[in-house]
Amino acid sequence: MPSDTTIQAAIELTGVEKTFGQQKVLRNINLSIAAGKTTVIVGGSGQGKSVVLKHMLGLVRPDAGSVKIFGRELSKIRKKELNQIRMEFGVLFQNSALFDSMTVFDNVALPLRERTKLSESQIRAKVREKLDMMDLVESDGKFPAQLSGGMKKRVGLARALVLNPKVVFFDEPTTGLDVSRSNEIYRLFHKTQSQLNYTAVIVSHDVPKIFKLADYVALLAEGEIQGVMSPEAFQLSEHPLIRRYVVETMGPIYSSAKEETALYEPA
Repeated sequence: MPSDTTIQAAIELTGVEKTFGQQKVLRNINLSIAAGKTTVIVGGSGQGKSVVLKHMLGLVRPDAGSVKIFGRELSKIRKKELNQIRMEFGVLFQNSALFDSMTVFDNVALPLRERTKLSESQIRAKVREKLDMMDLVESDGKFPAQLSGGMKKRVGLARALVLNPKVVFFDEPTTGLDVSRSNEIYRLFHKTQSQLNYTAVIVSHDVPKIFKLADYVALLAEGEIQGVMSPEAFQLSEHPLIRRYVVETMGPIYSSAKEETALYEPA
């Protein structure tokens, strides 16, 4: 997150290191996630993006460094406190992670039934509110096998948002979707984030389309965060690793545009 004292950090990773067996995946992760904003984490396959996400969720503990959520160090709190913090999280998994034996309604209602003491009438009202937001009210009695890939993603998003979380994590949210369905999901992200004002953390390979959603883009490469900046600044960055990533994923369009502009500038 660029330095701005007016923007608070919802999540802070400082000096985070993680090794699995003989492989050091994270070497020195320093990353602040701005509250109320959308931060997209990009990087090549196998760079550890999902591992960073698991640290934020408290599913993995760092070998070194610290992870703070809303200013609280995860390694220094008890499991009960961690579960309370997780009440503020929503997660949209890569494969939506719906339960095949449960209807759309029951899939979305599950977090409310597991984590709250609301009555069934209160649960029904909250579930219908989120299904209406996803245009899924008429599908509440269907099972996942009866849904298209895009509809499954929308059900997953409804479930991620049903507790009105402060932070929502998206792990490769458009995997398996065609361009049209991906754009539909992106529009829903934008709509719900604008309405609910949650902090969004998105791990994605869908460059450059995902940049349309981002307030900040962070590149994970060689075990470190190489930079966090606006999508525009990211695409024009002279940082060698960021530059290489942009060229590999988007082509040399930006450097070419810069060179073309230089042709018209006086010597």
